[in-house]
Amino acid sequence: MNIMNQNEEQKLEHLKGQSRLPKFATPHRYHLALKPNLELCNFSGSVLVDLSILESTRFLVLNSIDLVITESSFTDSNKHQVVPSEVVVDNDAEMLVLVFEAPLGVGEGVLEINFTGILNEHMKGFYKGTYVDEGVRKNMAVTQFEPADARRCFPCWDEPALKATFKITVDNIPSQLTALSNMPVSKETINGDFKTICFEETPIMSTYLVAVVIGLFDYIEETTPDGVRVRAYCPVGKSEKGKLALSISIKALELYTKYFSMPYTLPKLDMVAVPDFSGGAMENYGLITFRETELLHDNLHSAAANIQRLSIVVTHEVGHQWFGNLVTMEWWTHLWLNEGFATWVSYLATDVLFPEWRIWTQFLEVTAGGLRIDSLEQSHPVEVEVENANSVLEVFDAISYKKGSSLVRMLKEYLGDEIFQKSLSSYMKKYAFKNAKTEDLWSVLTEESGFEVNKLMDIWTKQTGYPVIYVRFENNTLEFVQTRFMSLGLQSEGQWIVPITLSLGSYSNHKKFLLETKVGKLDLSELYHSYYTSLNQNGNKNQEVDEKLWVKVNIGHTGFYRVKYDITLTARLRKAIQDKCLSPEDKFGILDDTYALCEAGEESILSLLSLMDLYRDDLDYLVLSRLISVCYNVAKILKDAIYDPWNHLNQFFIDLIISSAEKLGVEPVSGESHLNTMLREEVFMALATFGHKETHEELKKRFQTYMNDKNTSVFPVDIRKAAYISIMRTSSALERSDFDSLLKLYRETDAVQEKTRILSCIASSPESDIVTEVLNLMFSNQIREQDTIYVTARISLEARETSWIWLKDNWDVIVKRWGQGMVFHHFIRDIVTPFSSNEKAEEVEEFFGSRVSPSFSRNLKQSIEQIRIKAKWIEKVRKEESLIPKLARGLTRSPMLT
Repeated sequence: MNIMNQNEEQKLEHLKGQSRLPKFATPHRYHLALKPNLELCNFSGSVLVDLSILESTRFLVLNSIDLVITESSFTDSNKHQVVPSEVVVDNDAEMLVLVFEAPLGVGEGVLEINFTGILNEHMKGFYKGTYVDEGVRKNMAVTQFEPADARRCFPCWDEPALKATFKITVDNIPSQLTALSNMPVSKETINGDFKTICFEETPIMSTYLVAVVIGLFDYIEETTPDGVRVRAYCPVGKSEKGKLALSISIKALELYTKYFSMPYTLPKLDMVAVPDFSGGAMENYGLITFRETELLHDNLHSAAANIQRLSIVVTHEVGHQWFGNLVTMEWWTHLWLNEGFATWVSYLATDVLFPEWRIWTQFLEVTAGGLRIDSLEQSHPVEVEVENANSVLEVFDAISYKKGSSLVRMLKEYLGDEIFQKSLSSYMKKYAFKNAKTEDLWSVLTEESGFEVNKLMDIWTKQTGYPVIYVRFENNTLEFVQTRFMSLGLQSEGQWIVPITLSLGSYSNHKKFLLETKVGKLDLSELYHSYYTSLNQNGNKNQEVDEKLWVKVNIGHTGFYRVKYDITLTARLRKAIQDKCLSPEDKFGILDDTYALCEAGEESILSLLSLMDLYRDDLDYLVLSRLISVCYNVAKILKDAIYDPWNHLNQFFIDLIISSAEKLGVEPVSGESHLNTMLREEVFMALATFGHKETHEELKKRFQTYMNDKNTSVFPVDIRKAAYISIMRTSSALERSDFDSLLKLYRETDAVQEKTRILSCIASSPESDIVTEVLNLMFSNQIREQDTIYVTARISLEARETSWIWLKDNWDVIVKRWGQGMVFHHFIRDIVTPFSSNEKAEEVEEFFGSRVSPSFSRNLKQSIEQIRIKAKWIEKVRKEESLIPKLARGLTRSPMLT
């Protein structure tokens, strides 16, 4: 055996230390054979890789982790086979290095590797799932390779740019089970109680999109006008629950084919409901996997919000078949090209399919989420440097999805629909089956539009954060000043090219321009003239009208920035809200900006409360749902900031929304809009959360009726969350019969929507003992590991210390069980973020000092920063402490309890 010399050993160490694979060799085709054993939960496999050696080398370096390499060899184009002299497996670097005695020459060859592995329980790589068959829990096998876990299933060049074709065979499949992969079956062989299935070869694609599912399913299918076979695979006996998703996917395929001027490129598209699944869904080429709640529609148990979510998720994943699968980002730095565009296009498709939902107005919730996370000092650019595959999971966040999609929308609004659509079609055509970077998209858009898109957009994608635009009115002129907005109130440099849109007095009287400097001015004379001309006043100004004329910047809230107006403009806008002159989108934008400015210390809490009061009679879903969200957040801050023994502030929040509840009623109204149905759920959940006694009593009574008679009509699906919160807010160790009934319902119900609905409410109890009991339930087999995210998302404010102690006490168990994957991140975010003091931030930092790893360090830093933001806000609120209850009492219309 040839022993490596010192230089070669140094080179080997250097290779293992790289974040990207060296370019000695590139794969073209994988022939992958997998042989899982569902009883023993392990697998064996072999992979033959057709590859090109691009430069003479003694090393072949590819990705592998948690696999045992049993045999390997390389055969060159002259049929000369060589076996590596050394096989180096580095699990830390997630690399496999094959060392050969003599250098491999430039040219074509075949690498063959045999390996074994474990079907893990962490919902990544090739993993074990379970399903229930006639009351018996049985094993199944599923893959989840994005972002960098194909290497857990087979050794490969596991980077998005290293595309190849895949010919997949799966052996040892129990004959009663279904096996699926990216392509249709080409051959099936029965061997007694087992079968072997060969699949057709895929087109060229990235490793993270390869997929295999083995389980027990029923399916329904349809064929598109273009001949694509589409199936929805559901649990046995529940295939009818896939009908809505199937219908949406068929229409989405047609819509995207037309929009991108590019057909779907595979002969089939399967959608599979997977019982154990860490994310919401995964866009594997031709085989989309879903969490069951995201694919299955249940007429009895799906609320309006479930139906809307299903449409968004299905159209998002189908959109990925173009944005992501056909054209793939070159590296994870450009992840937003996948996720930002798939998010944006899912709203485009849903709006076409369900125009009555007015889904583009709800897209403002997406924008608000992006603005919220990007106001943190610990945010990151849209084009984020990703050094290591270990940390990729952290950039699957609100920046990639929400800011990314909001920037797409802002750019589309600026360029116009026609140019934007034409550009995307050209982009698809140019980069089909290839990889692209952000600048490649900008180049195509620039070419098609004649506008320097890269000049405008580079700042937005390469720079962290976004601006707040200060707008001042003086002598018929608006002055604009931009600076980076930060929730901590820190001063930070930053300048953007900002697409400004504004209206004066009327939406028909508008203007748009680019603010390219830190300070800009706009003469309003022209807008004044057109406004008065529209009033048939020959363009002459009227002093009385003049003083009421409102100016709204960022029309429709489509720009990714915040606006702070001077006192004069603020007063006029508030009058315009009172007079019902503004659109729901702009009312949403004003409230969201004012809340954010207040949190950052740039607006007083009194000003925010007064603004909230103006929204009390608004029944628009967009506006009222944002008001409720602001109520929740402000209530938490005020609870920590001031002494309120009579609970006057809670009464104020109840008073703001009680009239909406009375107008909507508890029972659904025949023929009512989808948005009103969703609004009823949110309004009654808010009343239950704020402790409205009559709501608690009424909904608990209806719950008890339902427990005695599941066919009753008095417990409609859209009030159930509110009822479950009412139960939890009023249960105690001594009075827990309703809580026990709720747990019984959870165990007995077969509907995944009902299970997740219950889980999302049971930690909202103010009682520490009950919350501890609920948290411990997550360690039992009663709650699937993926479903813990619903429990931690709504832990009561009263139990935050309890849940923090629980997290610390159980840290090692949590890390071992959830394995720092997608679900794991929720434990940190949901349990750490609710605190609001600098002392607690320091305590969190101290605990994680020796425990933090690169896979969740950004998540942790952001969570701690959010604690400090609240601590700073509380300090400011306390300076107005004596005035706040007085204002709340003055604004509350119903009698105050004392």
